[in-house]
Amino acid sequence: MEPIILPDENGNDTKWYVIEDTQLSGVKYLLVCDNEDENEDAEARILKEVGVEGDEIIYEDVEDEVEFNAVAKLFEELVGDDADIDF
Repeated sequence: MEPIILPDENGNDTKWYVIEDTQLSGVKYLLVCDNEDENEDAEARILKEVGVEGDEIIYEDVEDEVEFNAVAKLFEELVGDDADIDF
């Protein structure tokens, strides 16, 4: 799977791998993890598509707790009980 490159809190590029994607109310969301091996424990994030610059899609973390919980519930249904997605 092709990684998405996102900056960390220090501005360094980090690789995140898409586990699943979905749409809610016309907004595209990605469930990503920092480990390419889906069978290993990994840190996960929920990203939402916020725009496009040229050929590049712009994503940002979901920071609203209500929005996060709604999307997390969808992803848990899609990927199963192994997903432990916390705000």
